[in-house]
Amino acid sequence: MFIEQVPAFFRNLYPKALWRMNPNEKTVYLTFDDGPIPVITPWVVELLGRYGIKATFFMVGDNVHKFPQEFMQVVEEGHRVGNHTYNHLKGLFTSTRKYVDNVDQADAFIHSNLFRPPHGFLRNAQYRELSKRYQFVMWDLVTRDYSFRLYGEDVLANVKRYTRNGSIITFHDSIRSESNLRYALPRSLDWLLEQGYTFKTFE
Repeated sequence: MFIEQVPAFFRNLYPKALWRMNPNEKTVYLTFDDGPIPVITPWVVELLGRYGIKATFFMVGDNVHKFPQEFMQVVEEGHRVGNHTYNHLKGLFTSTRKYVDNVDQADAFIHSNLFRPPHGFLRNAQYRELSKRYQFVMWDLVTRDYSFRLYGEDVLANVKRYTRNGSIITFHDSIRSESNLRYALPRSLDWLLEQGYTFKTFE
């Protein structure tokens, strides 16, 4: 549960970040990390379009640079985009100056006020500097679709077990996650709708 749903003490490390939205509204916020990737991002966009659902995609700047068509498809379909650094950097192993510069390099392609740090960790100095200019968006539920130890059924089970009002739910439109995502995402959307959830994106 520490991974799937982050405890309060960890959330308190980044107090200005969004971890969960209004707990009194039966809404969820779908997010996707690490794209855009040609083999999976268009499939996600097409699937969401069939359901009429909008999501937020936290994109790696280098991927946006390499795959501008997939980036534009996300934007043109009305989804929100966010910054996920240019090279998917681990903040704890990167100097503050290099990390901030890398985020700004990504912003030259992404142009968003939303930021999510890869792996969910970064140094306090990095957090303080970037939170002056970006709204940090973390998660209430990470599905772990990227895990080679889990199957699609396990990812779906995580969605069913941990989703609650205001959940920010994280999937990954990446090659690593593709198999689990193709199984779990449509079934998760069906289940969430059956439970009466509506879908929102960030302002």
